[in-house]
Amino acid sequence: MPVDNALYDRMAGTWWDEGGLLHALAALNPARFGYMRRVLTEELLLDPATLQVLDIGCGGGLLAEEFARLGCRVTGVDPSEESLAAARMHAATQRLAISYRAASGEALPFADATFDVVYCCDVLEHVSDLRQVIAETARVLRPGGIYLFDTINRTTRSRLIAITLLQECRWTAVMPPRLHDWNMFIKPEELRRLLQQEGLTPGGLIGLKPRVNLFRVVRILRRRKRGLISYAEAARQMWPGESPDTSVAYMGYARKPAPAGQRSRTSGSGGIQLP
Repeated sequence: MPVDNALYDRMAGTWWDEGGLLHALAALNPARFGYMRRVLTEELLLDPATLQVLDIGCGGGLLAEEFARLGCRVTGVDPSEESLAAARMHAATQRLAISYRAASGEALPFADATFDVVYCCDVLEHVSDLRQVIAETARVLRPGGIYLFDTINRTTRSRLIAITLLQECRWTAVMPPRLHDWNMFIKPEELRRLLQQEGLTPGGLIGLKPRVNLFRVVRILRRRKRGLISYAEAARQMWPGESPDTSVAYMGYARKPAPAGQRSRTSGSGGIQLP
């Protein structure tokens, strides 16, 4: 059964609503943005103020605002006009200069080699053409540029948590029934192969895993099901922490090689020359 991406239009008003469904994704930010910030500023020694950054599938701007506060110049694209309207409105209230445009990851409206960093979070398992999204990402990255991502692994464990417990079981399901399709989840080796085929060099990879055991996950979902806690609170209690275990979800990065002898645009002041 295909995923229902139209739900992001219908629920766009919940991106910044503490009690809303989509705001639950904000609970992922401490782990995934913490990892991505560390890769850029500590591992690769890049200066955020020098970086042109593209957010593919930005939704209501939950991550775009994090990168903007870090000092990056951020552009966000998403096919949901309703979500973009929510993103623009919230960015204005925060006095953040983020550019938002309607577009899909399969057809990015930018020239080749436009961005120093491209990231794609909670998106790859939703797209209609994964290879094309990776190809477009590689195209708009500058030589030496960095691609950051997170996605869900296609395993028995991810089926149990993301599909059975969250979407199907009547005692625990708190998500829309077609939010995810297990067949669209991506094994790390599959994504690595696609990255390499599109000219990107895979870098680090780390797991994202619930901080609590499966029994506790069920209890938290039951509390959400009964309306005792919000979506955001349920997500905060369950998700996520960095882990060497990639069996549920994972995040990582890749680099677009720079030609020999060419200094990367992402080096910046105090940065390094990427291979």
